[in-house]
Amino acid sequence: VCLCVFLQLAALERQIFDFLGFQWAPILGNFLQIIVVILGLFGTIQFRPRYIVVYTVWTALWVTWNVFIICFYLEVGGLSKETDLMTFNISMHRSWWREHGPGCIRRVVRPSAPGILDDYSYVSVTGCVIDFQYLEVIHSAIQILLSLIGFVYACYVISIFMEEEDSFDFIGGLDTYSYRQPPQEHVELKPVKPVGKVL
Repeated sequence: VCLCVFLQLAALERQIFDFLGFQWAPILGNFLQIIVVILGLFGTIQFRPRYIVVYTVWTALWVTWNVFIICFYLEVGGLSKETDLMTFNISMHRSWWREHGPGCIRRVVRPSAPGILDDYSYVSVTGCVIDFQYLEVIHSAIQILLSLIGFVYACYVISIFMEEEDSFDFIGGLDTYSYRQPPQEHVELKPVKPVGKVL
């Protein structure tokens, strides 16, 4: 349960900064992560192993997604962080950390040519302590670490729930000793004697 809380906080923090950067692909992924973590938490509290299985399958997909984000920002395998892939080519927004990272000094330079709308401007960023792509990589690495720990715990919880299901005896049903005794062919019935006289 505590791990689910940490996963939720990490996903919500990441969701906020992806909203600020209008990165629609990570926003969608974070939203699904939040929903599935709630589902896994519900499955743990309500003893529903199927929900936890859904969580474990999603965790594998979530780790794969975060590995892709790391490769995207480190430009591995021909990927480029300058593309509009994270915004589904809808807008030209980039990571919020690009202009607002720790120590970054942001200057807006207005276009000097006449006839260009004032909305279009060039943003100059200098003095960043950590480049934005490394901040995104750190966020994804934290998500991978938490997800792997969550995957291990989810598998453990599923195994506990399955063991409890296998060892459950119904009331009045088969006891643990009854299947070892041979069934009796004839049951001897004895008359019940009244305890006292009824007037």
